[in-house]
Amino acid sequence: MQATPTPLANRLLIALPALADPHFARSVTLVCQHDAEGAMGVVVNRPSEYSLGDVFEQMGIESDDDELKIQVVLSGGPVHPERGFVLHDGGEGWDSTMQIGDGLYVTTSRDILEAMAAGAGPKNVIVALGCAGWGAGQLENELTEDSWLLVPMDPGLLFATPIESRWRAAAGSIGVNLAQLADYSGHA
Repeated sequence: MQATPTPLANRLLIALPALADPHFARSVTLVCQHDAEGAMGVVVNRPSEYSLGDVFEQMGIESDDDELKIQVVLSGGPVHPERGFVLHDGGEGWDSTMQIGDGLYVTTSRDILEAMAAGAGPKNVIVALGCAGWGAGQLENELTEDSWLLVPMDPGLLFATPIESRWRAAAGSIGVNLAQLADYSGHA
């Protein structure tokens, strides 16, 4: 299904040091959808306790690819933690796929995991359990409260940067050094 372009979709939200919410402290979240009803995103720098092999086993999917099975599954956010979200560059050939931006998609259906297990999945993939959600106007409000830094999406950051380096690298992509920012916010 083709997504209607939305204002903040295909952008990265970087939690500023003052953001104390334990679900989002020091997080990088890819905004997948944003409209008048709210926003949905996937945290892309929080490892979960699961591997892709664990997910395959839970779903009864067989794979002989040991390298794929050890891939870390991310904790994508506090909403629907039992549901899988696959961020990828493999097009719309899967059920339940939404285009986020040019060459970037999110899929929530089993068929993409089956294809990956068989060696026929997309080249670049991030699998996460759960997502982040904001009600109407909530994300816009948080942006004005200095909770987040908004930066352009970068496939290299998403698919090539080590998970533990994404928070600083995302901010650095626009010249911000997070170590130099205060861990509190306020307005003069």
